[in-house]
Amino acid sequence: MQGWLIRVFVLLVICNTAPARAAESLEQTIAFLLHRIETADATFIRNGQAHTPQEAVAHVRAKYEHFKEQIKTPEDFIRLSATKSLLTGQAYLVRTRDGKEMPLNAWLGNALREHRENEVK
Repeated sequence: MQGWLIRVFVLLVICNTAPARAAESLEQTIAFLLHRIETADATFIRNGQAHTPQEAVAHVRAKYEHFKEQIKTPEDFIRLSATKSLLTGQAYLVRTRDGKEMPLNAWLGNALREHRENEVK
């Protein structure tokens, strides 16, 4: 009987810590994506205006704080915080040093994919 109680207790402990690890992982992944924006050698375009990486990360971070309750996955973070202007509907863009532009959500999606591949290794 005592062995059974110990197994149940261990199972309860494991079940109770799993959500905490998942939430921590989400926060870590979002922190990684924010850091990627902040340290990028790129220009960020919002509503036709060029912004530095520091300006861009401040804006995306503010949107993240606004939508935090709705964000359950890194993809939610990208979709809600780093895709388009709420005011104009215009997509956020990234202009790399070589002059190429791409949507910020695609750029962050690539960064997320690389990050996940590196976690598996």
